Amino acid sequence: MTAEKPGQMEGARYARGPANGEALTGAKIIVQALRDQGVEVIFGYPGGAVLPIYDELFQQNQIRHVLVRHEQAAVHAAEGYARSTGKPGVVLVTSGPGATNAVTGLTDALLDSIPIVVMSGQVPTFMIGTDGFQEADTVGITRPCTKHNWLVKDTDKLAETLHRAFHVATTGRPGPVLIDIPKDVQFATGSYRRPKPKDSDPYKPQVRGDATQILRLVELIETAERPVLYTGGGVINAGREASRLLREFADAAGFPVTSTLMGLGAYPASGKGWLGMLGMHGLYEANLAMHGCDLMINLGARFDDRITGRLADFSPGSIKAHVDIDPSSINKTVRVDLPIVGDVGSVLFDILRIWKERGSKVNREGLARWWRQIAEWKAVNCLAYRGSDTTIKPQYALQRLEALTRGMDRYITTEVGQHQMWAAQFLHFDEPNRWMTSGGLGTMGYGFPASIGVQMAHPDALVVNVAGEASWLMNMQEMGTAMQFRLPVKQFILNNERLGMVRQWQQLLHGERYSHSWSESLPDFVKLAEAFGAKGILCTDPADLDDAIREMIAHDGPVIFDCMVEKHENCFPMIPSGKPHNEMLLGDADPADAIGAQGAVLV
Repeated sequence: MTAEKPGQMEGARYARGPANGEALTGAKIIVQALRDQGVEVIFGYPGGAVLPIYDELFQQNQIRHVLVRHEQAAVHAAEGYARSTGKPGVVLVTSGPGATNAVTGLTDALLDSIPIVVMSGQVPTFMIGTDGFQEADTVGITRPCTKHNWLVKDTDKLAETLHRAFHVATTGRPGPVLIDIPKDVQFATGSYRRPKPKDSDPYKPQVRGDATQILRLVELIETAERPVLYTGGGVINAGREASRLLREFADAAGFPVTSTLMGLGAYPASGKGWLGMLGMHGLYEANLAMHGCDLMINLGARFDDRITGRLADFSPGSIKAHVDIDPSSINKTVRVDLPIVGDVGSVLFDILRIWKERGSKVNREGLARWWRQIAEWKAVNCLAYRGSDTTIKPQYALQRLEALTRGMDRYITTEVGQHQMWAAQFLHFDEPNRWMTSGGLGTMGYGFPASIGVQMAHPDALVVNVAGEASWLMNMQEMGTAMQFRLPVKQFILNNERLGMVRQWQQLLHGERYSHSWSESLPDFVKLAEAFGAKGILCTDPADLDDAIREMIAHDGPVIFDCMVEKHENCFPMIPSGKPHNEMLLGDADPADAIGAQGAVLV
């Protein structure tokens, strides 16, 4: 028997599936549990402590394994897969450095509420605590950066633990979980147990919101003069129906909608109520609406510091309602007047139902005045920037990317920095699950492997990673993964030869002392692409940009697009650290408004 087609030898056995309670090795139990959970793709990297599992993966062809080049990238790829599909991402790593390399991805997923199931190998149970080769206290190390974790020492408990891990990762506020599996448990024989009904699991987060509280919120909706719907990633995590309900309510009530970085696409950017993103680099009209509203309805966001600015001055005159499935997120940083614990989709359904039953009433005169005020703020055109005929401005590059990909089956991932904020400002999303970025942890190196995960889930879609050259280099080794698995991901690098956001803060807040915010040894990205067997494109002239983007889109394989942009462009609007929403720095598109050489005006 040859090994020309890995995974063909015993596929039929897994297609039948074992009887409940049948004796299997731990490694077979793991693969069967993954199949029973509907897993189609695993991202991982082999090592000694997981070789029994890899041997079982070899002997089946239902689950596809993607060999990444670094375990951090495996988790980010799983995040991209999960965020773009709504399904849990699955990761397999070995013990010791394999598990510790996954910690950054686990923390990223925890802060952004992404459902990830990580399986890590461990030294045999009799060696735990002996400082054996590639031993680490994986459960101890990952306890602070997972929703829950387990060390399985009994093969009979392995199947039940795996099924429970998927339930915990995907139920309530989603998040990453980890199962640490000693090598001898993988070899030993135990009973396989099929997944129990979800309602039999003791972990049962509250889904339905309190009816009395929802009625109180509807009463406030009926009388508010200056309402704002403040939406977050929780709307997307609640499923597409939650996004549909959000749009139905916002449009029927005529309420303005803003969003966190993680919530983009929950309400369509083309919708009549859309104000744009709010927060540190949010839009002028969104931030001032948040500052001046009289009713704030927070749907699935957690009042993080990038959004609130100075807490003491955050939306000072508003009645604050907060809908979240995670009770620990309510009153954690901002004291709210009306807390509602529950799934955003379920609560939105009840809000709409009760509001319609009561006659779909709103304060129309107050809303009309509110929208006139918002129109004045929009007229400021806060995203305006000085154009150039000789240098590609990063904002222009993203405007052209948006224009040339609009209407396509498009998914966007990003790295972290200025380019991430410009992408959030200039790219528009009319659907959820189309925007993958690192929000809470701000992980440089996230976007490239995330784009690989997205492309695995959507093989025929256009997947573009908007990157900065510094972030992209952190996981550049994944070009090998993209080439091996023929994934046509497009790496759209806005190359300013600087750590752009660091440099911007040093300019504005640290006396223009540019301490280590640039690299003097960047690669030739075209030659780097060619070294991997991919296509490289260099663009330096605004006049050539459209044709270059079209060439990138048309190529049927991976592309590294090196877009050389203005080196010292700043990302505006910007709320300086420690300032409230109504104190923003705007760009100097109009020279008459500029103050000094900083290229910004405080409004």
